[in-house]
Amino acid sequence: MLRPLVERGHDVSVWLSRYGKAHRMYEYRGIRVVPLEARLDWPTAARKADVLVAHLETVPSTASLARGYGRPLVVLCHNTHRQTFRDAAAGGTALAVYNSLWMAREAELFFAEYPQAVRPADSLIVRPPVFADEYATKPGKAITLVNCNPEKGGKVFAELARRMPDQQFLAVKGAYGEQILPDLPNVEIVDHVDGAGMRERVYGRTRVLLMPSSYESWGRAGVEALASGVPVVAHPTPGLCESLGEAGIFVDRNDVDGYEAVLRRLAQPSEYRLASKRAKARSAELDPSADLAAWCSAVEALRA
Repeated sequence: MLRPLVERGHDVSVWLSRYGKAHRMYEYRGIRVVPLEARLDWPTAARKADVLVAHLETVPSTASLARGYGRPLVVLCHNTHRQTFRDAAAGGTALAVYNSLWMAREAELFFAEYPQAVRPADSLIVRPPVFADEYATKPGKAITLVNCNPEKGGKVFAELARRMPDQQFLAVKGAYGEQILPDLPNVEIVDHVDGAGMRERVYGRTRVLLMPSSYESWGRAGVEALASGVPVVAHPTPGLCESLGEAGIFVDRNDVDGYEAVLRRLAQPSEYRLASKRAKARSAELDPSADLAAWCSAVEALRA
C-alpha cells in the first residue's frame, strides 16, 4: 500500500516497532525503513510528518503523538477483533482503512453497539493488494499449507498427508505459532518464506493450496495462489468467502473426509483445469489498481 505513494512522489518511511536483525536504516522499494535498534527519534519524525499511518499494536502510541502534534492519523484494520475497532475509535482517527466489506460491516456493528465510541472521520475499503504478475508462475505438484499452526489447519494437513501417501505435500513453516510438521515420506518441510520468495519456493511447487483456517479476515496467501491458477480449498470464513469468491472450494475444517474427497477430485485433469480457470479469473477480478488509487487519493487529501 505504501509503494504507490512512493510512485506518486511522496516521501514514505516505516518505523519498525519490534526488534529484528537490522540495526541501521535501509531502503526497500523506495521506502525508508527505520529499525527499532537504530534508536532514532521517532517522536520528532512524527511531528514533522504530514500524515501518520498505524496498525495493530502501534495504534495507541501513534494516536497519542498524532493528537499531540495535530497530525492526521490513518488506522489500518487487519482483523475484526474488538480491540482493533476500539483502538480506531480512541479519538482523532481521520481515516480507518478496512481490508474487506465484511470488516467494514463488522465495524458498523461495533459502533452501533458502542455509540459512545468516536467514529473515524472517514473510512475506506482497501483489499490487501496482490500484484498478480509478482506471483504468477507455472503450478507445481504439491498440496501445500502455508503456516502449519493449528489455527491455520496444521492438524488437517497432517491427517490428509497420512491418508494420501500417493500425493506430494509441502509444509511451509509459519512465522508464528506452534508448527505441526508431519514426519512422513510424502511431506517436504521448508522454512518460513518471505514475500519475495513465495513465487519460486511455494507457488511454483504447489498444485493445490489448503486454507482450513479457523479465522482469516481476508486470506492473502489464497489470493496470491490464484494468480497462478492454483485452486484453493478453504474453510468458509467470511474473509475467505469474500476474497476467493466463486473460485474458492469451501469445506468445513472439521470435515477431513470432505477435504480428501475434493483433493482426489482435483487429481482428475478435467476437474483441475476448470478449477484453475476459475482461479485465474478471480485473480483478474482482484486487480488492486482501483483500490490503491482510492487509497492514495484519500491520503493525499489528508495532507492538503
